[in-house]
Amino acid sequence: MNTILLQITNEKAYKIIQGLEELDIVKILHKTTEPKESLSKKLAGSSARKEEPQKKASDFRGKLNLTDDEYQEFQKYVADGRNEWERDI
Repeated sequence: MNTILLQITNEKAYKIIQGLEELDIVKILHKTTEPKESLSKKLAGSSARKEEPQKKASDFRGKLNLTDDEYQEFQKYVADGRNEWERDI
């Protein structure tokens, strides 16, 4: 008899192999179970999906098209937001 090691990557394939074992065609010697991927990791994206390069702050320069007044108001809003993180609670 020959022994081979298989890595099953699909649940349907595993069921087929189980069916072959029931017909005494193959014998499953050892079954390892890997923990299923958590839902948060699934929702965060998979390794099959191409990762986009991370954008830098300089990539957004000039993209808002704000007037001078709007720009100053936006800068004040950002500064206030940053100050919120720096204050002791």
